[in-house]
Amino acid sequence: MAEIVVADGSWGFDGETLRLVPGSGKDVHELRRTLGELVVPLEAVAGIAFEPSRKGGHIRLRLRKGADPLTDAVAGSLGPPADPYRLAVPKDRVGAAEYFADEVRDTLRLWPHSTTAAACDGFLLPGPAVPVTATAGDGTATFDGERVRLEWTGFAASEKEHAGPQELPIGEIAGVEWKPQSGMGYGTLRFRVKGEPPARPPQKDPHCVAWGIQRYGGTTALVAAAVYARLPRDAQELPPAPAPAGTGAAVGGGSGDVHDAVLRRLAELGELHRSGVLTDEEFAAAKQAMIRRLQDS
Repeated sequence: MAEIVVADGSWGFDGETLRLVPGSGKDVHELRRTLGELVVPLEAVAGIAFEPSRKGGHIRLRLRKGADPLTDAVAGSLGPPADPYRLAVPKDRVGAAEYFADEVRDTLRLWPHSTTAAACDGFLLPGPAVPVTATAGDGTATFDGERVRLEWTGFAASEKEHAGPQELPIGEIAGVEWKPQSGMGYGTLRFRVKGEPPARPPQKDPHCVAWGIQRYGGTTALVAAAVYARLPRDAQELPPAPAPAGTGAAVGGGSGDVHDAVLRRLAELGELHRSGVLTDEEFAAAKQAMIRRLQDS
């Protein structure tokens, strides 16, 4: 059996399955801690590699399309430290990491190439357990296996407050989309409902939780994956909805939109700082960036 144990977690391989256990330290992302141990059958693996860096590197596991609801739901958008299929390795454990990756890779070579290259007909991992709840930015999303409930925080725009809490039975959901926060764009967990027109901007869409500070939106990706795992196959393969006219990665089209969004994000920053998510240094740097954005708008 091959095994590597580092502060970021432990990975083991017995020739048939990989066991990925996240570390318990405060530097381990909450998404990985919440998801917990993963048991990955070798047939779900498309490849593995050790990626060196100045401080050591990462072991990165690639899964076959259709093998894992989380991998497919986030469409490759989870990066370190949130990605459960990457293990951060310090310099003094690089040799062990390379050996571990070689052991898995050598075993994979014994499998038919078509098995690891082709998409799976059905999920080989179960996805996050339900019920699952996540709060980020302007809302809280809860999924109990049968319906999604969306409730709004104090950061929600008036359109969402007026719409009130939303309940979406799984049979009415046509698709789920998850994107991380990037630049001045929102991170989003959006549910597409059957028979509804193209989605509105995230801050106004009552079927979308949006955040502007936390890059990966806490554990929202787990809600997305749990819903995704229970959708019909044709809904899982549904292409993303077209962006509404006049919207894009930017916070808003006009200066008023930018002004309102920046003020809302400043409030989010304060809340994250008070709750301990952001350190004093991170809060100060992010606050200055938001203030500069406000002055430039």
